[in-house]
Order: sequence, then structure tokens, then C-alpha cells
Amino acid sequence: MRKRVLSLVAGLITVLATTLLAPAPASAAPLTKVLVFSKTAGFRHSSIPNGIAAIQALGTANGFTVTATEDAAQFTTANLAQYQAVIWLSTTGDVLDATQQTAFQSYIASGGGYVGIHAAADTEYDWSWYGGLVGAYFHSHPAIQNAQLRVEAPVNASTAHLPSTWTRSDEWYNYRTNPRANVRVLMNLNEASYTGGNMGDHPITWCQAYGGGRAWYTGLGHTEASYTDTNFTRMLLGGIQIAAGAVAADCSKPTPARPGPACAPAPTAGSSPPPTAGRRR
Repeated sequence: MRKRVLSLVAGLITVLATTLLAPAPASAAPLTKVLVFSKTAGFRHSSIPNGIAAIQALGTANGFTVTATEDAAQFTTANLAQYQAVIWLSTTGDVLDATQQTAFQSYIASGGGYVGIHAAADTEYDWSWYGGLVGAYFHSHPAIQNAQLRVEAPVNASTAHLPSTWTRSDEWYNYRTNPRANVRVLMNLNEASYTGGNMGDHPITWCQAYGGGRAWYTGLGHTEASYTDTNFTRMLLGGIQIAAGAVAADCSKPTPARPGPACAPAPTAGSSPPPTAGRRR
């Protein structure tokens, strides 16, 4: 009997030792290098230089290098492979040719990261794969004004620092479709807090797993002042880290729809925005 007890104790000690000494899961690779792409073939935002400078400052403070370009020829399989994330900073219109599109799609399929800022949703209307990546295409916007943003993901790396309701001024995009069924919504707009929203349930920042890689998008970032707003730049840092795979984030499950009127009818992808959707400064 004594031998049996000693045998059981020895076995328990072995199990505990194996459990305690088991190697921890590998942590995410540190963020080291990103590409900022800001080519425009349509409206050009005056805040693009501010955005580049802000991302470079984030890189300096957080140990990653930033390459900024408007040269679409940089979109080759070999060149993109060195970056953990490609940030589309208020790009507009058709900015890549078919070969460059294929290279970027292969980059994402290989586990690359995409960050879309503001007018990244006003880009590549005839490339349906990109439309899925960004999550939704631009439809229209009212004048710049204050609005309330409601945080839906308080533990996400890009929104954890924000108050549950965040009031700020920006240019608030309406989208052609509501992306909620396909993405993880991180923040939405309270359309009762400003004039000109037409979606009802109005996602404005989201993330998703897509095509083998990771994507994070925000509709914020039109104004030059955005890029000196520490709440915004800290949110942007979290988005870059998520897209790069440097921090964990739940971007896999759609969030429940919030009540509100149906989204206004929108033009099909590739068509011109309606006359009322003209850009205002």
C-alpha cells in the first residue's frame, strides 16, 4: 500500500513538473518595419504629410522603422515581404495596376498586414478584393463637425485607452455598405450627435482577418489636427500593431448589430458618388 501511495505521489510530482516547466506559447513577433503608402489619383488630403510625420514619430518612440512612398512600383512581392504592415494613408482612386494588385494580394495571403486610414475607403472601387480588405467603400460625408464615437471593443489594443464615449471633430464618412457582418467593429458613430449620417448603425473603426492576413481600418484622420491628438495617434499605433501581428486582437467575430434605420441606398462599387457626396473642406 505504501509503495502504491509513493508511486502515485511520484507520478503527481512528475505531472506538475511537466506542466510548470512546459514552454510558454511563442509571443507575437515584435513590430520592426512598416510601409506608408499615400498615392492619390483623386482628391488629395492636406493632412497626408501630418499623417506620415505622426507615423514616423510613433515608429521612433516604439522601435519600428517607417518607409513612406507614393511610388506604386514599390508593390512587388520581394519588396513588400520586408514589411509587417502596409498603411494606406488617405489614398484615393485607382493607385495600383494589375501586377501591383496581384503582388499586394499575395503579400496579404502570406500573412501581411493592412492598415487603412480615412480615404483608404475611397480607393480602388473596381478591385473587389480590396473592397473586402478595407471593409466598406466611401459613399458621402457631411461637413466637418463634432460627433460622438462609442467604443464597442474596450479591450482591443487600439481602443482600450479611449473613454466609452469619445467626442471629437472630423469628417465623418458614410459608407456604401455596412461592414458589420464581416468585421469586428471597434467603434461606431452616434448619428444623433451630429448632422449628415445616413447609415443608422454606423461602424467607423474595425478590424478583421482577411485573405490570409490582418486588416485594421478607421474612418478618422481627415483633419491635420487628428495627427497631434494623442488619443487618435495611440489608437493608430494599436491598429498598426494589430495589423502587423505584434499584439493579439479578437478580429474574427462579427459584433451584434445596433438598432437603427437601414442604411441608405448606395451606388454599386465602381460608380461615381452621388452629387451630394462632393468633398467639402
